[in-house]
Amino acid sequence: MEAATLTRPAPAGAPSAANAPVGELLRHWRQHRRWSQLDLASEAEVSTRHLSCMETGRALPSREMLLRLAERLDVPLRERNRLLTAAGYAPMYRERPLADPALQPAYAAVQRVLHAHDPYPALAVDRHWNLVAHNRAASAFMADLPAELLTPPVNVLRVSLHPDGLAPRIANFAAWREHLFERLAHQVHTSGDPALAALADELRALPLPAGCTEAPPAPRGIVDIAVPLQLHSPAGLLSFISTITVFGTPVEVTLSELAIEAFFPADETTAKALAAMAAASQG
Repeated sequence: MEAATLTRPAPAGAPSAANAPVGELLRHWRQHRRWSQLDLASEAEVSTRHLSCMETGRALPSREMLLRLAERLDVPLRERNRLLTAAGYAPMYRERPLADPALQPAYAAVQRVLHAHDPYPALAVDRHWNLVAHNRAASAFMADLPAELLTPPVNVLRVSLHPDGLAPRIANFAAWREHLFERLAHQVHTSGDPALAALADELRALPLPAGCTEAPPAPRGIVDIAVPLQLHSPAGLLSFISTITVFGTPVEVTLSELAIEAFFPADETTAKALAAMAAASQG
């Protein structure tokens, strides 16, 4: 089943040249958000003539003006740094590895959230859906997958949709696959990240798992609120709904791109099965 179409042209990502002019980058993000010059000028409280001059290179935006435009356009922090650099200013937002001591409080908070969510699965991913951390319940569902899928960096979307991964166990595979592609389409539109578009192309090309069929329809109450993830397991059919958590006010690139996906039981049968699995794993 095809999901929302991800198209590369016009405009899938920011201009690729490392030395792209700041005006070209501004025009890209305005067009990417499907705003006219009048729309952006009104939002940023600047004249359309001045905005046009900035986009064509006849005027160089100040640092403050550039950050105001980026804020109105909801440009990701990583790309705001690129705008600043293109205009000749120093990057504003630092990017550190999670192992950096400065990020340890944030990483510890992620670990606490994951641990507290047991016995229900939860995991943290970066901007490209690479696994950063997970709790005990999540590891139980990945324990017997092929080593090549679990070799870092582990991409959770690839693990989910690969025919050697979780795909054969997903009872409502077609619906879940479509849901994931819709999420990817939204992320590509928001971030303009060509690596995410390439990931979507790769995943869309994966063969469907043999014998993968739709499960019986989910209970009406579940369908009304969310697309469930339904997994075949030794404990029977498990059904989940999920939530996404992000840091509320990040001013650091890595934190701004980190997300926690937490899965909750969509029915009492699943809740009891997960509690039993957790008790059995603890002896």
